Amino acid sequence: MAGLPPIISIITPSYNRVDELKYLYNSLQEQSVDLKLLEFIVSDDGSTDSTEETVKHWQTESNFPIKFITQKNQGPGAARNHGLENSEGELILFIDSDCEAHPDWIQTIYEEYLNDSFDACGGPDGAKDDFTTLQKAIDFAMTSFITTGGMRGHSEKMMAKFFPRTHNMGIKRSVYEKVGGFGDLRHGQDIELSNRIRKSGARIKFLINAVVYHRRRTSIKQFFKQVFNWGVARINLGKIDSSMLEPIHFLPSLATMFGFSIVGTAIYLDFPLDQLFLLIFIPLGLLSLFGATKKNDLRIFPYLLVVIPAQIIGYGLGFILNFIKRYILNQGSWTGFKKRYYA
Repeated sequence: MAGLPPIISIITPSYNRVDELKYLYNSLQEQSVDLKLLEFIVSDDGSTDSTEETVKHWQTESNFPIKFITQKNQGPGAARNHGLENSEGELILFIDSDCEAHPDWIQTIYEEYLNDSFDACGGPDGAKDDFTTLQKAIDFAMTSFITTGGMRGHSEKMMAKFFPRTHNMGIKRSVYEKVGGFGDLRHGQDIELSNRIRKSGARIKFLINAVVYHRRRTSIKQFFKQVFNWGVARINLGKIDSSMLEPIHFLPSLATMFGFSIVGTAIYLDFPLDQLFLLIFIPLGLLSLFGATKKNDLRIFPYLLVVIPAQIIGYGLGFILNFIKRYILNQGSWTGFKKRYYA
């Protein structure tokens, strides 16, 4: 499509996610903003599915220009950098391939951009009605201030200061040119970039109405590996800059060690198993019921009974193991689970 250079570049890394990418593409076609302002860059990370053929078909029908670029598999950070190198817009937006954008997502950010209210920004992610019950349960766990969602800093209610994440992030080109792109971390590279942006003195703003919908993991196993890797990543981030490892980040690992010690001690002392079960189930059940009530969906209650401990234990174990490797044994950077990182 010929015409004026785009004002807004949307960059999405993708690896063998053609089915999920279709939802994102459709949501971008339905944006309320003037689509002539956009370019969409699919930065492929060496996919072996039909991503290339699908995107090339979109190029023939789309209401905005689409660029398809590809590279040998190097991870999402490298794919985003490849997208940045091929972008033209003065406002650069990142959204992940397993996300969908609310119809006003770009318009909300663009209006704030025109008002010069930020240098970098981000917004919330949530679940749509057509998501699976498991995805809705994971969404609660990942966004609630009473679980590790409070460590993500998604709003003033949450415990950590806000660092935009690349499932929903915007930066001005001038910021990118000042601080550079993503580092070489396999996980957590968006937090590291946000940290550099913050330390540069740039203005970071949380836009409550800039909403995306996150199609989260489709199995407990995938979810456990994901949060395990995030626990690993937090230690790697702390090694880069100690300010990225705060006391709050130790809470899941402390909860994990406390839980295992209680169970181990109870078994050693021959504590009645039925009472031990109640000791664990009652607080977990109340927390899960709170989550189901908060989401107005009691169907997620039984899923939360599994998702919440999987989240806390997964993150906690990744954190503990990498803490031992990096801070006690003085070993080099560790990635965690490598296979099927995008999935």
